[in-house]
Amino acid sequence: MAAAVHHKTQIQTHSQNQTQTHSSKSKRRETTTTTAISAYPSPTHVVVSDAAWCCAPTLASSSSSSSSPSTHPLPPPPLPPPHIPDLEPWVPPAMDANPNASFPAYPAYPSSYTKFNSALNAGLLNPMSPPPLPLDKTRSSPTLFDMMANEQDYHPRGNHPVPPMPPPPPARTQDRQLLLQERVAEILGSCSPGNQFNDPDSSDVRLTLTSKDGLTVSLNVHRHILVAHSRFFAAKLSDRWSKQQRSLPHLVEISDCDDVDVYIETLRLMYCKDLRRRLMREDVSKVLGILKVSAAIVFDAGVLSCLEYLEAAPWAEDEEEKVASLLTQLHLESSGAGEVLKRVSLEAAPSSSIDDPNEDRNGNNGGGEEVLVRLLQVVLEGKDEKARREMKGLVSKMLRENNASHCSTGGKGGGAAGGDLSKESLYSACDGCLRLLRHHFARAAASDLSEAAQIARQADNLHWILDILIDRQAADDFLRTWAAQAELSELHPRVPAIHRYEVSRVTARLFVGVGKGQILVSKEARCLLLRNWLEPFYEDFGWMRRACKGLDRHLIEDGLANTILTLPLATQQEILLEWFNRFLNSGDDCPNIQRGFEVWWRRAFWKRNGEPEQPPQLRITAVCENSC
Repeated sequence: MAAAVHHKTQIQTHSQNQTQTHSSKSKRRETTTTTAISAYPSPTHVVVSDAAWCCAPTLASSSSSSSSPSTHPLPPPPLPPPHIPDLEPWVPPAMDANPNASFPAYPAYPSSYTKFNSALNAGLLNPMSPPPLPLDKTRSSPTLFDMMANEQDYHPRGNHPVPPMPPPPPARTQDRQLLLQERVAEILGSCSPGNQFNDPDSSDVRLTLTSKDGLTVSLNVHRHILVAHSRFFAAKLSDRWSKQQRSLPHLVEISDCDDVDVYIETLRLMYCKDLRRRLMREDVSKVLGILKVSAAIVFDAGVLSCLEYLEAAPWAEDEEEKVASLLTQLHLESSGAGEVLKRVSLEAAPSSSIDDPNEDRNGNNGGGEEVLVRLLQVVLEGKDEKARREMKGLVSKMLRENNASHCSTGGKGGGAAGGDLSKESLYSACDGCLRLLRHHFARAAASDLSEAAQIARQADNLHWILDILIDRQAADDFLRTWAAQAELSELHPRVPAIHRYEVSRVTARLFVGVGKGQILVSKEARCLLLRNWLEPFYEDFGWMRRACKGLDRHLIEDGLANTILTLPLATQQEILLEWFNRFLNSGDDCPNIQRGFEVWWRRAFWKRNGEPEQPPQLRITAVCENSC
């Protein structure tokens, strides 16, 4: 009660003080908000001191009786103060207004007043509350970001991290037996109506199949069907053996089966009239398994049907090795396996071809090389440039693989082509391209540009053959032949650069080969190459740099520098001093072999002016012992 009395007294005292505030100037700086409602005899003021923003605003109004009802909408009732514990109920101040007076329309409340009411209702401006304390962030619940950042350290209260699931235990024998029974049931369920396979009523043999891991399956089969189709069962289930059995069904057990379900599939084929049609539903892997079981029990019809399937069905690339390996292991040449192997090997031919492995089916030696030479010629003479580029990559890949297979077998052939492309065949194709290049080059030098496009085509062909030769480490003769083309290099300045720059790509490839040690020729051959083709190479370098896509300029420059550095020091000086002068006048249109120039300079002057190192002296000391 004392607190309530104090609160009322404070409100009344402040109302009197506020009336005096309008008549005299206050010493304190105050901010006043006035509501524009004509129904009130005196405006309502809200005073907030600058000294403390959290001081409670006080409300002052004159006491009067409640207003009478009117046609105009009533003003909103005064807002009650926030709830204060242990205080008397708050009584709204009476309005001093005439009961018969009417309320005129009043304008909307200002936004500041609305914000104040919202804050007051929310308890932010509690007259009796102390200033709000700063928000304790340490007590707040962790955000999702905090939980993600401290995922290892954070665990919700009452929850514990779930331990990882242990790996599933290996399948037990019973589980594997159940899986095998399910597969067997699926196989038996797919039998056509009327099929007597696994018919317990009409069967006379109880066949038990046991796998290597101890799984067993029992089938009801017929002795006459097994004997008629399998020579293995014909020997085991003979009439003599059948007479010795005292009761039906006869009990037969086959142990150590590799794959029980495949064995059952093979036995079911004995009950089928059209084996080939039945095998059409299977894939190559399953047919290979059936073929293996059929060969083991000497099921000739099954073996023949499997071979016919394999000969006609397409194989995946990873299945070719499996087919060839199994057929070679089973030795089924008499059953027609050779026809199947012909798909993957040219050597799988009739007996007339077995004597000479290099002889193809037509009696021609080197059939594989003939095919490769034919492919090479087709690519060289192709007319569509895009197709030529694609086929060049394909043929190059096949030649690399074939060459690797040829080398791995010690030069005895092998591989898909049954042979390899010889060095003589490559140089024969190279000579043909070089002959056409000289012909078209001479015509272009004589101002006949009708077939000038053939210059770039033949130069590109030579560049491709050179790559193949370098890959096979057989490009030495190509460099000697190209270095000796003095007539071609003399015609070079008379051919427009737009047609001749492809020729210099061949020279650049030779420089890279020599600089990398891929081509090893004599000093005379290297000097002749630079004497005849270095000047044309300089002239075309700018065109190559701008027109050839993917040209590795630094690789070519390093190759040229290393080629020059393989020559005697006097020849290096002559070539590099000439390059120095050309580079200063041509810039980017001249290859930058500055590194080679520096190496030559150090060779020529640094070591010459330095003191020569004395070779280490070998000291030999002889120790002689005098014998008594």
